Amino acid sequence: MKLTYLSGYVALLMVTTAMAEDTPQPLFNFTGADSAKEWQTVNDGVMGGVSEGKFKITDKKSMEFFGTLSLANNGGFASVRTKAKKLGLEKGDVLIAKVKGDGREYSLNLYLNKPLVAYSYRATVQTKKDEWVEVKVPLEKTEATRFGRVIKDAGPVDPKEINAVGFMLGDKKAGPFKMEIEWIKVERVGK
Repeated sequence: MKLTYLSGYVALLMVTTAMAEDTPQPLFNFTGADSAKEWQTVNDGVMGGVSEGKFKITDKKSMEFFGTLSLANNGGFASVRTKAKKLGLEKGDVLIAKVKGDGREYSLNLYLNKPLVAYSYRATVQTKKDEWVEVKVPLEKTEATRFGRVIKDAGPVDPKEINAVGFMLGDKKAGPFKMEIEWIKVERVGK
């Protein structure tokens, strides 16, 4: 009788563990007092542009990325990204972000632990005006870019080299923008 009970417990434990691996795990959220310290903005001012992108943690425990995109002085992008740190991403991972936007097309950017200027892997994030949506980005579906241009022969991203994530607006449409991010999670697929 005891052996049957123990076997049932082990089986339940195995099912619970399997379910936990299938549940997306938080990578970034904005509930902690120091949430803003993990993030920074990088705008086209680094190359002479005058776009203004800022972020703030809201009282609703989300991050608001907002500002004005300008095409003056060869500009045209604004971004918010995490500061570099080990993220522990693995092959097959899918990033999921809950965002509410202004209907504009943003990109989710992955930055690498490499000394390459203006280099990242990107995927398009289409927002719906004033509507929360969950966007899923499989790591292998991102494209290598440098200075906004796709690099055809770069190969897939190596998840172990990703040390920062962020969002960028560079849709060549001058004017105000706003996107809110509630969280970013990682889903382990195929484990």
